[in-house]
Amino acid sequence: MKILVSILMLIFFPFFTVFVSLLPAEQLFGIEYEVRVINGFTNNSSLPLVIWCASKDGDIGGRALQEHDDFSWPVKTNFWITTTTSQFSCTVKLDRTRKSFDAFKVPRDIYRCSALRKCSWLVMEDGFYFSDDEVNWKKDFSW
Repeated sequence: MKILVSILMLIFFPFFTVFVSLLPAEQLFGIEYEVRVINGFTNNSSLPLVIWCASKDGDIGGRALQEHDDFSWPVKTNFWITTTTSQFSCTVKLDRTRKSFDAFKVPRDIYRCSALRKCSWLVMEDGFYFSDDEVNWKKDFSW
């Protein structure tokens, strides 16, 4: 039995070493994304956009955003391309209007945020816009 285990280890170890050496270093140590929510309202100087974000592990925090202010935080995946929490949800409130949304969701966002590792949200009067480069915005949903 000891001989069989030794032979299997001698075969497995070189293949594992080659596999790990072929992976990009960032995947071995995790890929970090920046999640950013921007107040894109054009005239709410007297009333801030209030945002509060959390994951299943706890609160990320909240802010009262004036025009063009933002709230951002890093999200880092691990070797298995997951995070300790796979979803970061935010609730945005302006006066009496309130909307909750997933600001970062691993299965969805590791692909659509991958180029620059940015997941940006622009909250405007008519809805929530997503961008991975903060140049090209696409409306994801309305209030």
